[in-house]
Amino acid sequence: QVQLVESGGGLVQAGGSLRLSCLASGRTISSLAMGWFRQAPGKEREFAATITRTGSSTDYANSVKGRFTISRDNAKNTVYLQMNSLNPEDTAVYYCAAGVLAATTGREYGYWGQGTQVTVSS
Repeated sequence: QVQLVESGGGLVQAGGSLRLSCLASGRTISSLAMGWFRQAPGKEREFAATITRTGSSTDYANSVKGRFTISRDNAKNTVYLQMNSLNPEDTAVYYCAAGVLAATTGREYGYWGQGTQVTVSS
């Protein structure tokens, strides 16, 4: 079992930055691909970013490409999401997920955190 706990969310003005962290426990994440998803009010959960087990490859949703960066520190059992140039459309609950493949669909991930709220004001 893997437990995931997100942190780093909050309220930020448009154009600002936040860094989300996802700390895993119960198992080392070095054998797992990791992803970030988000869900805005009234909308379905959507893919944001993913990273392979070693961090050698990443993938991003078009809506965040060039602004968000996913990274990982396997020694710390932690995954990060650096978010720059935030805009109100980025407002959502952000979820960390772990799975076998670095996929863009949520069903490929077997473990999920509880989420952290990110609110971007205009």
